Amino acid sequence: MKIFDSHFHIINPRFPLVKNNGYLPPEFTVENYLDKVKDFGIIGGAIVSGSFQAFDYGYLRDSLKRLGKRFVGVANIPMGINQKELDRLNDMNIVAVRFNLKRGGSEKKENLIKLSNQLYDKYGWHTELYIDSKDLKELNPILMEIQKFSIDHLGLSKKGLTDLYHWVEKGIKVKVTGFGRIDFDPLPVIKYIYEIDPNCLMFGTDLPSTRAKAAFSNKDINLIKDNFNKEEQEKIFFRNVEKWYRK
Repeated sequence: MKIFDSHFHIINPRFPLVKNNGYLPPEFTVENYLDKVKDFGIIGGAIVSGSFQAFDYGYLRDSLKRLGKRFVGVANIPMGINQKELDRLNDMNIVAVRFNLKRGGSEKKENLIKLSNQLYDKYGWHTELYIDSKDLKELNPILMEIQKFSIDHLGLSKKGLTDLYHWVEKGIKVKVTGFGRIDFDPLPVIKYIYEIDPNCLMFGTDLPSTRAKAAFSNKDINLIKDNFNKEEQEKIFFRNVEKWYRK
C-alpha cells in the first residue's frame, strides 16, 4: 500500500526553535523520519510547521531539498511578510499556510480570513487549521469566508464532532492523524466521515507525535487496513491526499 503522508514534522536543532508554553521538542531529523517510515510505502508527504518553529523557514528549505519534489511544505506565515519571501516559499514547494489555533506560534485568528484568501488568490495555497472541533461553532462566521481549508487530527474532541461533520458536508478536508491526541475512538468517526464524503479523509503519521499521549505506530495504519476495502484505503492513504497537495 502506498501512503502520501499528510502530516509530519521535522525538528532540526540546527535551525531556530521557540519554546511553546515552556516546551521544546526533541530532535527529529529528515534521517530520523525516513528511518521511521521505511517500511510504510511512503511516496511523498507534507512537512507541517509546528508552533515551536514559529516563522522560521530555514528548516523547511533544508528538509524539502533533502526529501525531494514529492514532498511539500505547510508554513506558519505572518501578515506583512515580504512579497519576495513569499515567492521564494512558493518556489520551494510550500503549498499551504497553517493557523495553529490550539497552541499558537502562528498568525492570529483575527487575520485568518485576510491572509488565507490573499495566499489562495496569489498562489493557490490552502489553509490548514490546528483547531479543537469544540471551538468550530464559534468560528463559523470566519470559516465561511475561507476559500479552501483542512482540519488537523480529526478535530481532536468528541464534543465538537457534530460541527466537524457540518464542515465535511461542505467539502472541507480532514486529516486522519494524531490518534494519540483525540478523546474518542477514531474508527467510527472515520467511517462516518467517509460516508459523508469519501474524498475528505487524508491519512498522516503525525511523526514524531510531539506532546501526544500516544505516539504514531503501525496500529494506526492497520486500523485503516483492517476496516476499509482496497478502494477505500487508496483514497484515505494517498489519492485524496495527493490531490489536495498537488499544485
